[in-house]
Amino acid sequence: MLLARRNNNLNWMTNFFDDFFDDSWMARMNSTAPAVNVKEDANKYIMEIAVPGLKKEFCRVGLNADGNLEVKLENKCEHKDEDKHEHYLRREFNYTNYEQTYTLPDNVDKDKISAKVNDGVLMIDMPKMSKQEEKKIEHKIEVG
Repeated sequence: MLLARRNNNLNWMTNFFDDFFDDSWMARMNSTAPAVNVKEDANKYIMEIAVPGLKKEFCRVGLNADGNLEVKLENKCEHKDEDKHEHYLRREFNYTNYEQTYTLPDNVDKDKISAKVNDGVLMIDMPKMSKQEEKKIEHKIEVG
């Protein structure tokens, strides 16, 4: 494996600190969406969203007026300055917000959707309707 070679001049320390204190990599990291897996079995769909370190209080899951699934994640990393004598050279406590709307398959029983956070994963359980329930939804419109 080849590594990029650094300039061997007297400014290597300046370059090191410029790289270390540059926030552009942090902005790129925060602009990405969380990883999402969707699984299906005979009875349900399961959506798994990576939310490492996020408390369940900051995860909101619901249905919008159009019947689409809305996922809203908000991470507030706050640090109270109790010691006024501290001076940060770099501070990465931040605020991130993620919102996404998903169109659900027609056979999802929207009244039985549930969600929980466990080990850094938001799991959204979307049971499927039975075949009989699906037939109740279907209706024919007579053309007059």
